[in-house]
Amino acid sequence: MNARRTHEHVRAAILARGELDAFAAHLATRAAHTRVAYMRDVRLLERLAGAPLAQLARADLGRILARLHGQGLSGKSLARILSGWRAFYHFLLDCGAVRENPCIGLRAPKSDRRLPSALSPDEAVQLVAIEANDTLATRDRALFELAYSSGLRLSELAGLDVPALDLDAGEVRVWGKGSKERIVPVGSAARDALREWLSERVRIAAAEEPAMFVGRRGKRISPRAIEQRLSHWAIVRGIAQHVHPHMLRHSFASHLLQSSGDLRAVQELLGHASIASTQVYTHLDFQYLANAYDKAHPRARKKPAT
Repeated sequence: MNARRTHEHVRAAILARGELDAFAAHLATRAAHTRVAYMRDVRLLERLAGAPLAQLARADLGRILARLHGQGLSGKSLARILSGWRAFYHFLLDCGAVRENPCIGLRAPKSDRRLPSALSPDEAVQLVAIEANDTLATRDRALFELAYSSGLRLSELAGLDVPALDLDAGEVRVWGKGSKERIVPVGSAARDALREWLSERVRIAAAEEPAMFVGRRGKRISPRAIEQRLSHWAIVRGIAQHVHPHMLRHSFASHLLQSSGDLRAVQELLGHASIASTQVYTHLDFQYLANAYDKAHPRARKKPAT
């Protein structure tokens, strides 16, 4: 009985205020960014439809999606727009304003998968070989060496505690996405840099602070601070492109795959749940080899103009 009264109330609101106003009222309890995005998506549909929204069929929405795709919108953008449309028609269906949801079965076109950016092996070594002439530089070198040596995510670096590192065994224990635990090897260069940092860390770390990497005030360094320090050092070290923490993770995976060819091992070290997430590095590896071929093979070079 209460559900029927609710439906009748919503149906009356639609008749009195219109579909969009009723939908806006329905979204009142949602997060602000969700409300703004969904209303923007539905207003776009209204502008392009040329007919009452309650009368649109699946084929009509498909043509509008194709039109937007033809205007240059990516598959990712269209998928977001389609989620707003689904929410709108689910609302109309739930209150009896339409008989079926025309979004059922509609899918946005897939976007081309972008390859992750990675440094060359020489650039990676150039970046992490910081001259550690003060406490923070010593910390940054240890941080970047560990990121490149073990392929850790930014959140894993920022959240790392001292007990998670076993320098004697050459291992670090991290908790990745979904709080999944994994143990990753730590290379000799990173172990040396971390030992130097630990001897410096005791001077600035606050009492009982468990974080491996701390700032001037002795507290855990934030992910944003790591990003800023890496960007700063990339410029100082003469790296031409913008460098972000995930680029070190990409570089770790790409360089390891180039050397070993073992995709399953790289998947384990990265903590990917699916091998599909790791396979992107095979494309990156091929891209690296193709560039090397273009530069080195005598039959790949362009002939000089005559």
